[in-house]
Amino acid sequence: MTPWIGTAARLATGAVWLVAGAIKLPDPYESITAVRAYEILPEAVVPLVGHALPIVEVAVGLLLILGLLTRAGAMASAVLFAIFVIGIASVWMRGIEIDCGCFGGGGAKEGAFEEYPKEIARDVALLLASLWLVWRPRTRLALDNLLFRPLGRDPERNDDGEPAQEERLRQSRAGEGSHSSAP
Repeated sequence: MTPWIGTAARLATGAVWLVAGAIKLPDPYESITAVRAYEILPEAVVPLVGHALPIVEVAVGLLLILGLLTRAGAMASAVLFAIFVIGIASVWMRGIEIDCGCFGGGGAKEGAFEEYPKEIARDVALLLASLWLVWRPRTRLALDNLLFRPLGRDPERNDDGEPAQEERLRQSRAGEGSHSSAP
């Protein structure tokens, strides 16, 4: 069951990154506007971050969707979500109303205070999914499973180190016979 939880976390988080980055790629100046609106970074680095962020988001999304270098992709994802949570909380605490720029857009936005709790909750949930993948990067339908087989893999165990289904069946049958009552 655990690998399927990880698979769902990997695909959902990867899809969010891929969509968020792909929406921003065609208009990097909108991304720069979104970064600038947070009023956190020095102006000299705002264009660099604004141009790089969509590319990084697409790259992280592809790594996670493909299940390639899953732990590294999940670490990058967790760091980015932590930064985004801090950024949104920062503008909220400073009384700045902006579109978070998470899926394009950015800049001043009246009534944004009402959206901040939902945006933070969404990013915290995705941060937790990313941390799950850092802890348990082995998932189903992942290229990692083809490219990086565990060394010394026991054929009687699955990728998670749990007994393979055949071995569990043998163990349960053996356990049935040992529970016979003594006269």
